Amino acid sequence: MRKTNQLYSRRKFLKQTCSTAVGLGILTWTDWLGTHSVSPVSLEHGELNYKKKRPRGTGFVFDKRYLQHTICEDHPESPRRLRRVLQRMQSIGLDQEVRHIDARRPALSAIQTIHSNSHIKRVEKEASDASICYLAVAGALSAIDFVCNGKVRNAFCALRPPGHHAVNSGEFGFCFFNNVAIAARYAQKKYRIKKVLIVDWDYHHGNGTEWAFYDDPSVLFFSTHRLKAFPQTGFPQHEGKGKGYGYNINVPLPSQADDRIILNAFETQLLPAAERFEPELVLISAGFDSRKDDFLGDFSVTDAGFAKLTDLVMSIAKTYAGSRLISFLEGGYNPNGLALAVVAHLKRLLRI
Repeated sequence: MRKTNQLYSRRKFLKQTCSTAVGLGILTWTDWLGTHSVSPVSLEHGELNYKKKRPRGTGFVFDKRYLQHTICEDHPESPRRLRRVLQRMQSIGLDQEVRHIDARRPALSAIQTIHSNSHIKRVEKEASDASICYLAVAGALSAIDFVCNGKVRNAFCALRPPGHHAVNSGEFGFCFFNNVAIAARYAQKKYRIKKVLIVDWDYHHGNGTEWAFYDDPSVLFFSTHRLKAFPQTGFPQHEGKGKGYGYNINVPLPSQADDRIILNAFETQLLPAAERFEPELVLISAGFDSRKDDFLGDFSVTDAGFAKLTDLVMSIAKTYAGSRLISFLEGGYNPNGLALAVVAHLKRLLRI
């Protein structure tokens, strides 16, 4: 990515970017299945592992094919993001501390619990390589399996493309499938988890996750974000509807929001809500574009701030969910800053 000091909105950027797939040819779901001898995901069988001895270790989901995903030249959501994360992890030996988890299975049946078939068809037309979008979901589901089966205590999913903006309208905000929403529903169906907490600290509001669970009392969605930024959603008065009223918590933050401001939001609004909700599984949409010096955000959260946020969410998971926690990479468009923030986050997951 070219270095620039000018912040610009995703909406403006998207108008300027290419609208057609580039590079790799489009691969349909049927074609992809034809080249991979695997079975569809089962959503009906499985049990939570309630071992008395709590699992140890942090899982790390990554697949080198995530580096092949492109939207167009010089796009901020580029392979450089993950490359820099991996380089930073390797330079300090952190890659040896995590337990590597493969994205093993296709995810069509799980995707269909959140997205319509028409959306899936649009993704296959719009993505430069739709198989990588499926692979991102597969990685998210593998993390759910490892955590819910007690193989690791928690996990971080270094996925591309991200997902928290995806609804049923094709690619939106660099997102194709809503990885965290699909993972939440998969955990509920396969492992009979009744209540899932999703925490989103991305600079941009997770409109897709809000949309997926807006009337659902089994999922508590908590989001801090910049209200005037893309996608210009996330108003505090949007609290859910029907039985889901009160289970959607939006906390807009001001420009230049720092560690103190975002931590105050978590302490005063997330902690009481989590205490009332008592989640059995905690998921994080870990967007690091809320970090200082990000190219698409104007918050001032530091790496130490992300470490404290991680500690706070881990305390919720430990209290109510048997420490079951999984985070999913969303935004973060300054590759150097992203790498530092991810390392700070991983160190806390590992308790280093």
